[in-house]
Amino acid sequence: MLRFFLLFILGLNVLTAQDIFFEGVVYDSKTEETIPFVNLSFLNTLKGTSSDEEGHFFMNLPSSFLEKQLHISSLGYKDTIVAAAAIFKAKRFNLVPESFELNEVVVSETLGNSDVLNPIGSYSMKSGFSSSSTPWVLALYYPNIGQQKKYLDKVTIFFQNNSAFKRKASKFRVRVYDVDKETRKPTKDLLRKSFVLETEVNKDYVSLDLSGLQIKMPREGVYIGLEWLFVPSNWYKNSGKHSITNKLVVEDRFAPTFGGVYNKNQNFKVMVYGMGEWTDFVVKSKNETGSLIPAVSLKLSKK
Repeated sequence: MLRFFLLFILGLNVLTAQDIFFEGVVYDSKTEETIPFVNLSFLNTLKGTSSDEEGHFFMNLPSSFLEKQLHISSLGYKDTIVAAAAIFKAKRFNLVPESFELNEVVVSETLGNSDVLNPIGSYSMKSGFSSSSTPWVLALYYPNIGQQKKYLDKVTIFFQNNSAFKRKASKFRVRVYDVDKETRKPTKDLLRKSFVLETEVNKDYVSLDLSGLQIKMPREGVYIGLEWLFVPSNWYKNSGKHSITNKLVVEDRFAPTFGGVYNKNQNFKVMVYGMGEWTDFVVKSKNETGSLIPAVSLKLSKK
């Protein structure tokens, strides 16, 4: 009996030794200030996290993850890939700011007539987008139709009600990307400031006014990205039946749940960014006449 007990304890210690507490703080390499809401993802895995408001990140991991590469990204900083073992040892990492000239921010002004792309008022939300494994960016492409000079005026993001998430609010970041002429994928950020928005209680949408930034609609169009942040205030447990085994499954998930609509316009291409690369996202309606896209409206103004 004693031998069995010792073997049990030994086995328990071995299992525990396989897990590590992976933590650290992300700093600006120039200012030495901490950077909030930095996304960290292990390449070729579905595992990741985000730094909190103080730049601190933490997660429990199998020790085998120390052999992997870690992708670190944040708006305004150079994307970096580094050995996870180096971060685990140093408990900190310095991100290098991107070199660019800031666009002059002017006082918002009336730009005349406006167009709204993907107006959600004419649709009903049929589904939603949430994240469970690693921080993703969900991006919707908007084509540049016509030759008029147009500017990004306002982005409106709609949410789906989620009864499993009990907190009053959640945070996410809005990204705006130029479009690569050859691959048609998102490329450089057009925003030079991190816009972290918060969902509002009893309100199914939130808007971001971009008119004061005077961002001209690129010739190739633009992607509006919704970036999940894996911070404690966004975390919740979700339970449901497995689609194949029909057994109860409980998993960690992160708010918010972005609304989704089915759209027949094939111009609205959807892509997701995760594990260091952009990939297509395609979900068809049951009758194959529409594709599921994020419930995000983009208002353009013309001079």
